[in-house]
Amino acid sequence: MSEAVHNPFAGSDFETKKLRKENRVKGFMLLASLVLIVPILVIIAYLIYKASPVLSWDYIWGDPGPLGKSGGIWLPLIGTFYLVVVSLILVAPIGILAGVYLNEYAPNNWFTRAINMAVTSLAGVPSIVHALFGVGCFVLTFKMGESLIAAACTIAVMTIPVIVTATREALASVPQSFRDACWNMGATKWQTIRTIVLPNSVSGILTGVILEISRAAGETAPILFTGATAAVAINTSDLGTKLMPYDLDDRFMALSYHLHVVAEKISGMPEEMKYGTAAVLIGLILVVNSFSISLRLYLRTRKKW
Repeated sequence: MSEAVHNPFAGSDFETKKLRKENRVKGFMLLASLVLIVPILVIIAYLIYKASPVLSWDYIWGDPGPLGKSGGIWLPLIGTFYLVVVSLILVAPIGILAGVYLNEYAPNNWFTRAINMAVTSLAGVPSIVHALFGVGCFVLTFKMGESLIAAACTIAVMTIPVIVTATREALASVPQSFRDACWNMGATKWQTIRTIVLPNSVSGILTGVILEISRAAGETAPILFTGATAAVAINTSDLGTKLMPYDLDDRFMALSYHLHVVAEKISGMPEEMKYGTAAVLIGLILVVNSFSISLRLYLRTRKKW
């Protein structure tokens, strides 16, 4: 019988060292994850603690009092909601269609590269520059005035690179074999995109939507000059006006701008009112993002690959 080949890596010491290295790597990765998660949890807990004296249903449902030193937060809250919804309605179709063109149709030439460079450059423009553009373009040139629609258009221009980039990445993640199979069966390119590519990339596109929602709700500079105001004279005694207090051509209150005003512009502001506004803003973003993430995870489970 031939002698068994000696395996130098089969010793217990080697296996122990390998296991220790593996555990160290896992430990570093866990620590990195905690570095991301712990600050978020601490911020949320701190805001809730500082805002606890005012956090209640009456605070959320009530209208702001004089100078925002009393009352509730409803008008800024519903104003932020309308700003997010209108800007999303404006930017989502344009961003998704642009992403589809760049990923599925655009040839690799100078024009496509110029578009890609423009999208990348637009993503890096400071928000205050977008605000000045919104004033010059939408408020003055298109004569929208300082209004909800002007602010939403400004937010849409600012966030369109997010939607375009997320759409392209989602479409690129769909295997090329899916497209080839459809083309071999006689389907046109648009039929392939509409029935196969887009349904399998919806979860990735929602990532861009989530980022757009977060940025639209939290930005202050773009709405500062285009439509946000510190106070509005609206009688919200009836439910219809309570739920729809703003028209598209009205100035509006928003949580981010309201927080800027109560924290910086008004002296003697009760501390709990400042933290209450911040807590409601974070809560709104978390609720909307949680719904979007849940929908994205549900759609991801329906993938066939």
